[in-house]
Amino acid sequence: MTDHQTFLDRAVDLAIANVADGGGPFGAVVVRDGVIVGEGANRVTATLDPTAHAEVVAIRAACQAVGDFSLEGATVYASCEPCPLCLSAALWARVDAVVHAADRHAAAGAGFDDAEFHGLLDPSPDLDAWPLRRVHLPTLRSDEPFAAWTATADRTAY
Repeated sequence: MTDHQTFLDRAVDLAIANVADGGGPFGAVVVRDGVIVGEGANRVTATLDPTAHAEVVAIRAACQAVGDFSLEGATVYASCEPCPLCLSAALWARVDAVVHAADRHAAAGAGFDDAEFHGLLDPSPDLDAWPLRRVHLPTLRSDEPFAAWTATADRTAY
């Protein structure tokens, strides 16, 4: 198993656990020098904060852990392709890359409008045009958080 797989599996595990805890199906970890320095799960409904996306929560935790607002040299691993808000947070944090398992279309299939927001705010589908390296690395577990989400009858849609 590659390090990418290990870190994506952790993000997926966080997402699945978050669904079981009443939250959304998204998880993320921030890795620097092969070590997880921050992790997070989507806390939008738990905290009534529409900016509490998994990647943002993980970036906040990583910045606190390393004692700096810059995460240069770090990579964000996310269970799903980050939305424009999370991509912006990654840019502001100066992470080197974002690696994700599921994509915006999988999120749309589970009822999330990320793809619509990408269309509004990401006019360039050319990933090479971004200063942040973005990598879609689907895994065998990519769809597990969305399966858990859609199987949860009492979920709070958002």
